[in-house]
Amino acid sequence: QVQLVESGGGLVQAGGSLRLSCAASGRTGSNPKMGWFRQAPGKERTFVASIMSNGFNTWYAESVKGRFTISRDNTNNTVYLQMNSLKPEDTAVYYCYLQISTMSPSWGPGTQVTVSS
Repeated sequence: QVQLVESGGGLVQAGGSLRLSCAASGRTGSNPKMGWFRQAPGKERTFVASIMSNGFNTWYAESVKGRFTISRDNTNNTVYLQMNSLKPEDTAVYYCYLQISTMSPSWGPGTQVTVSS
C-alpha cells in the first residue's frame, strides 16, 4: 500500500503564495508519476498538475499555467506544488496522488486551500 500525506494548505489573500507538500511512503514503486488534483465545493475533482519520476516532464491545467510550479524530490518521495498569484477561484481541497504505471492512483486525504478576495 501507498500512504500519502499533504501539508502546507491554509488561508491566504488573493495574490499571495502557498507551497503544498506531499510525502509518500510504503510501496511507492521505482518510477511513480505524482501530481495534484483539486476539488472546490459542489464541483468535481479536477486535474491541477503532474510530474514524471525524472522530474522534467510536467503538465499543468490551463487555469494554473504560469502561476503554479510542480516539483519533486525523489530522495524522500515528496512532491511539491508552489502556488503563486493565488486567486479566489483557486479555493479548493487539494489532493496529492501517486500512480505506478497504469495502476489506479493512490490518493492523500487532501489539504484545504482558501484564497480570500
